[in-house]
Amino acid sequence: MIDPVVASNLERVSTATLCYQLRRRGVSGTFLTRLQPLRPDIRLIGEARTLRYTAFRSDVFDDIGGGMNAQKRVIDSIEPGQVLVIEARGQLGAGTIGDILALRVQQRGGTGVITDGASRDTPTLAGMTLPLYVGGAHGAVLGERHVPMDSDLPITCAGVLVMPGDIVVGDAEGAVVIPTALAAEVAVDAVEQELQETFIAERVAEGASVAGLYPIGPDWRDRYDHWKENRS
Repeated sequence: MIDPVVASNLERVSTATLCYQLRRRGVSGTFLTRLQPLRPDIRLIGEARTLRYTAFRSDVFDDIGGGMNAQKRVIDSIEPGQVLVIEARGQLGAGTIGDILALRVQQRGGTGVITDGASRDTPTLAGMTLPLYVGGAHGAVLGERHVPMDSDLPITCAGVLVMPGDIVVGDAEGAVVIPTALAAEVAVDAVEQELQETFIAERVAEGASVAGLYPIGPDWRDRYDHWKENRS
């Protein structure tokens, strides 16, 4: 489980801020591009549980694609606080998850689903309280384009490497992957960054130039520290 203090900080900041803080530490390419939140009003945070779909091949699907396959096994073992992250190669020609299995994720305490493929039953999914990020919508079942191959291994989702146990945070803009080892310091610095940006935005709204203000320079530092102290 994510440390409650870390989780509280991560829930307060945007994915854009988290991307900046990760880039400061040399970690780029962490934003899951081109995925749309079905519930942009609900924040997502959790530890990644990974699932990989390969391209469809009929003989392989006949062997391992039916019954209690890799998709159903990982969903049926989701733990509270985990986010299911699916690699589907960006293939939008079939659904990768539908309403029943998404409901199973939710009922087991999962905190979200992310897929770079399409979702089925999308109108129903959009009415759930489980945040989902998807590459598109498609009514066909996964066996038309995908083989549910394996789980709990490194995957590439929406062009981003996702390791099992990585922390995933989502907002109305999208979702970002945070290495667990960096999460605590990234969260603290992200909160501080957004405090500074709030101060800067207030000054700009009052007519101040961004010169020496964005980022905060020495001429503004004392005023910022005073403003921050009063807010506390």
